[in-house]
Amino acid sequence: MNETNQPKAPFFMRVHLFLNASVRLVALMVVAQSPPLVAAEISDLAPTTAVNHYDGKYCAGAGDVDFLRLIDESYAFFHPNAVVPNLAMIYRPDWDTFVEGAGWQGWWIQNSYGFSYAATPFLQEPWFSTLQRSWDLFWDNQGDGKRQGGWSGPVLVAPDGCLGDCAAPGKIMYKQGDGDVARHDWFHEATAAGIVMQAEILLANRDRAGLAYYLPKMKRACDSIERTRDPGNNLFLVGPACNLLAPSYGGVRQPDGSFGKGYLAGLTINYLAALDRMVEILRLAGDQDSLAEYERRQRITRQSLSLLLAPAGYFVKSMEPGGTKHGVLGQKQFGYLEGVANADAVAFRVADDQTSESIYRQIAAFPAIRPFDFLLTSAPCLDDTYWAWGRTSGPGLEGIQQFGDWVNGGVWATVEGRAILMYYRLGQFEDVRRSATRAMKWAKDFRMDAPWSQRGENTDNSWYDEGKWLYGNGIKVAADNFAIPAATVRGLFDYDYRWDRLILRPRIPGSITQFTQKEPVRFGAKTLRLTCRNGGPKVKSVEINGRPSKTQSPEAVVLVYDELPDQASIQITTEGRWPEAASTVAYPTVPALVPEKGQLAPPPAELTEALQKPFAVLTALSKRLAAEAGAGYERAFVSATIEACEAYRGRAAMVAGPGYYRPIKPQRATALNKFYEQVALEMYSGLARRMTVYAEKGDARQKQLAALFTEVQKQQEKK
Repeated sequence: MNETNQPKAPFFMRVHLFLNASVRLVALMVVAQSPPLVAAEISDLAPTTAVNHYDGKYCAGAGDVDFLRLIDESYAFFHPNAVVPNLAMIYRPDWDTFVEGAGWQGWWIQNSYGFSYAATPFLQEPWFSTLQRSWDLFWDNQGDGKRQGGWSGPVLVAPDGCLGDCAAPGKIMYKQGDGDVARHDWFHEATAAGIVMQAEILLANRDRAGLAYYLPKMKRACDSIERTRDPGNNLFLVGPACNLLAPSYGGVRQPDGSFGKGYLAGLTINYLAALDRMVEILRLAGDQDSLAEYERRQRITRQSLSLLLAPAGYFVKSMEPGGTKHGVLGQKQFGYLEGVANADAVAFRVADDQTSESIYRQIAAFPAIRPFDFLLTSAPCLDDTYWAWGRTSGPGLEGIQQFGDWVNGGVWATVEGRAILMYYRLGQFEDVRRSATRAMKWAKDFRMDAPWSQRGENTDNSWYDEGKWLYGNGIKVAADNFAIPAATVRGLFDYDYRWDRLILRPRIPGSITQFTQKEPVRFGAKTLRLTCRNGGPKVKSVEINGRPSKTQSPEAVVLVYDELPDQASIQITTEGRWPEAASTVAYPTVPALVPEKGQLAPPPAELTEALQKPFAVLTALSKRLAAEAGAGYERAFVSATIEACEAYRGRAAMVAGPGYYRPIKPQRATALNKFYEQVALEMYSGLARRMTVYAEKGDARQKQLAALFTEVQKQQEKK
């Protein structure tokens, strides 16, 4: 399943020649349809230079058209569209939140972490607020030492501050819910991930009311983790199944056969990522009383991190209190490489540059951890799970517990998103391309499985090809998988939010010489639009709204919040040359968001009878809302619902091709059309439910909007 094609090198060949006026005119005519940034550079090009341009829906640029299309179609996942799965497909109207999807009725931290983190800078309404409400399922059910949690098993009362595995309105599972729950510790690493995610949202939107509401909850969550800190070494001593891709961490087997506690690397890494952001949150909130304590926690956690390194400079999975390390390649026992913690350490900038390079070198030198382009949770087979301690075969390693199908060497898109951020940070663009392209093929087949079986090859998915989750002609859209397209976008500028500034580290693939990001970036009340003349990893110059801005360092672009205009066009020029790397991966261009040159999209299909009345209400309501002050969120929701209806029309008219890994036969194509119709109807249902809530419980503005909705409905019923 490793497709190859002839290597391509579609990049600008820059030749600085003086062009006379007539040659300049001809050149400008050639690029008349190109993004403004490309045209502005025409004086730097020789008249014979062959330039490839791509003008997409969400981005434009020059150079590597396949990579530009990959970025553009990655953006499409976050808007209703006819080509790839989108967020409307994991929206649950009765909760007004996202849901895991693919048959799973809940919201999981470990599954949603990669998507949520990677999408935060560019996620538009109504999805940004939907994301917050989804994470509120955890914060609203946070452990307080009294609240009862649980799913279908035992009732659990978590210590104060704990988050958990899975949540729903009024319901939470405080421990990893799969496996032998009685053995499991509280879900500490998921709590750390929840803090990271909430901090990212607050740093991105700089909402003062949000700071006041969430900061006390975040402090309690931090305190719950602090209670596990060992004062002797400042690591965190925790028991089985409290790691983020649980229950693969077995703790430490005791002489009596029980499982005790060890030092979990993933917890230190993700909690340090949380502390880095908590320090910024406290500064933003002006909470000087707490700042010194959190800086102390940050410092001692960072100092202890080196205790969890293997001799070759990558992180182990865990360490026993006696010093034995689990996850060191070459050891007779516990001799595997941990994928999740190492990817997180680089992606979240917990690891310094030297350690990050060491981690990547080990991953690159060990093909068994990426057999099908995706990073495994670990490789080879774990021999320290509580279900098969000391063994890599035999009893306890059947079914999903065998190597490659679940949390023991399986592939999870939520992790792969963080792996892509790791690749971007280190300039390993072909790793990004291979991973995101393989995922795009699965996505265009509408098989966004979670997890992928057989170490990511997924020829026979043990979760979805048979069993209780099989439905809808194999159509699967799970929240995990949005991590990969989100990271394909976020990694381009490596957004680093601080209390008073946003740091950008341009990581545009070297084969792309010009890049324009049409989608805005969120930074408080400011709207940023980014372009880049890409010459390498070093920042040469920056312009803001056409005016030169001081470049503080060649390593990054620093945008101080108070110095930015409300609408800021950021034009970045980089230099230093990226290493050249030829692509060996064919991009799945069928179906395409933007048709190839000379091709025309088929005319859209008619709406189904079920969609016609909702669509008429939506279009009329959209016009009425245009004049309503303070209705920005509602306008965005209506617009997204209209887009969902239009996406059905586009999909129903589409020739989607035969599929890549899961054939799209006529019966399945019909099921996909029905799925698109269902998604649009559920979006409309979500709007109607919201208006009902507005009418019953809303403030004056909301009641007015609800009355307007009712009025429009009645008007359309008369037609």
